[in-house]
Amino acid sequence: MKLEKLLKELDYKATVGNSDKSCDVSQVEITEIINDSRKISEGCLFFCIKGANFDGHEFASQAAEKKAAAIVVESDVQLPENCDMAVVRVESTRYAMAFISAAYYDYPADSLKTIGITGTKGKTTTTYLIRSMLENAGHKVGLIGTIEVIIGDEHIHAENTTPESMDLQRYMRQMVDAGCDSVVMEVSSQGLMLHRSQGFIYDIGIFTNIEPDHIGPNEHKDFDEYMHCKGLLFKQCRIGIANFDDIHTEDVLEGHTCELETYGFKEGADIRAINLAYIHKPGQLGVFFDTEGLINMHAEITNPGKFSVYNALCAIAVARHFDCTTEQIASALKEAKVKGRIEMVKVSDDFTLMIDYAHNAMALKSLLSTLKDYHPNRLICLFGCGGNRSKLRRFEMGEVSGRLADFTIITSDNPRFEEPMDIIKDIETGIKKTDGAYTTIVDRKEAIAYAIDHGEKGDIIVLAGKGHEDYQEIKGVKYHMDERELIADILKERAEKE
Repeated sequence: MKLEKLLKELDYKATVGNSDKSCDVSQVEITEIINDSRKISEGCLFFCIKGANFDGHEFASQAAEKKAAAIVVESDVQLPENCDMAVVRVESTRYAMAFISAAYYDYPADSLKTIGITGTKGKTTTTYLIRSMLENAGHKVGLIGTIEVIIGDEHIHAENTTPESMDLQRYMRQMVDAGCDSVVMEVSSQGLMLHRSQGFIYDIGIFTNIEPDHIGPNEHKDFDEYMHCKGLLFKQCRIGIANFDDIHTEDVLEGHTCELETYGFKEGADIRAINLAYIHKPGQLGVFFDTEGLINMHAEITNPGKFSVYNALCAIAVARHFDCTTEQIASALKEAKVKGRIEMVKVSDDFTLMIDYAHNAMALKSLLSTLKDYHPNRLICLFGCGGNRSKLRRFEMGEVSGRLADFTIITSDNPRFEEPMDIIKDIETGIKKTDGAYTTIVDRKEAIAYAIDHGEKGDIIVLAGKGHEDYQEIKGVKYHMDERELIADILKERAEKE
């Protein structure tokens, strides 16, 4: 593919090496595009990306030595004398990578209905709800998110919530080739800030909610920047669908360029939930509700609480644009399950145990508040916090659990390069601001066993923080650890002792 074709959507200056001589990009043939210096090959185009730990500009000379056809840079680079490699200078190499990748994979988004979801929580569950609804209506839907990428029957483990733009465009090309007509994806604030989702316009952009999160080194400098980055999606979509009830919605949508629709519980929302009723059966928590406004229907969901209704309303709002019938929507709401999102695990007829990804104060507060509405005998919360992350999250989560749970079990969760007990002590700082009863058990399997062994009739036990994750990250190594397997092992050990 000619370099000129890859650059047609960009402002750039192309030279031969570091000289002032202009490069004729119509004559430069590109064999592949690369953003990993270890994979540089003859004839490729290499993106010099500035990352948190490495700067790709330092590998420009290596690209020349390996006979790359071109590099894309945003700052000066050192090159060998008489280097004849094309050097494309742009304002942002990440931004350029998105548009070049779209061109390289022949603009796959043009052949798909694209749905992007941003927000602090609810993204993952809502993507699966939407996919289920659209597939019920006969669409073939790809999915890109925190847990996995789904292309037809293929399930690919996800490294980032929103992949790098090169990978995103490649996935969408594979979806088109596999016969997909739509894709629903999670769009993180980091992904938006780093231009991973540039290179196309979303048909539908969605805002679920926002609270302070991902603020710290290598993330966002403050809450205002976090909101601004979330809002970038609504300058990159045709139709925006937003949570009418969130107090920050106006701030997030400031400067939007799309048509807007809203959902929520408050009067004035375009799609409004009314007539809520809770479902509480052995091993099952759920909600009945009706909608009014742009669509009128009765719905039942097998996840508990108001936040589950918000996720459902959001999915309903999207399904309406795909001409899904109310029957197709209702069926999808009943059937859709998401690993690690209020995932019920049967361990006893006496109490309910669930696994959830709630790993920040907002998510934990929402989950525990919801579960209290079901009036359990006791609400037990087991969680830890990740190492090498903001200590503020630890204090906040400790305080939330101390105030809302009847009993808290503080344990380990991805300590990374910190000592688990140091993290636990930080969580204790938060919980000691409350009168909440708690215990500390460093080993997560032992902590889960303690929760199960001490479960009482009518209890709801929440294992929070890991969700879909099947590993524990310690000292730079990810060790396999799936809570479902831990529970199965614990139950087996208990059975063998009887």
